[in-house]
Amino acid sequence: MIYVKIHDTEEGNIIAMCDSALIGNVYEEGDMVLDLKDYSDFYVGDLADPNEIELPEHKFNSANIVGEESIEVAIRHKLIEKENVNRIMGVPYAHTYWLNPE
Repeated sequence: MIYVKIHDTEEGNIIAMCDSALIGNVYEEGDMVLDLKDYSDFYVGDLADPNEIELPEHKFNSANIVGEESIEVAIRHKLIEKENVNRIMGVPYAHTYWLNPE
């Protein structure tokens, strides 16, 4: 299961997706920190089955995606590309920004 949350901001919509099993954990590697404990509110939204998820027709200004299942969904919906996925302690994550979403 994954959490999906859309943040409606003055600068545009941000979509956050995170595998539910990762929430509450902190991953550190070198200078990088992925804090899903203190920042869980950013990701925790609607709980969805990754095989059945339908993303809204919103155009997003940015996307923050964390976890194997969430990454797969984001690639399937063309929010990110596989080559832009990074890892911290084996956990995949990706951030992307669109300057002029259509």
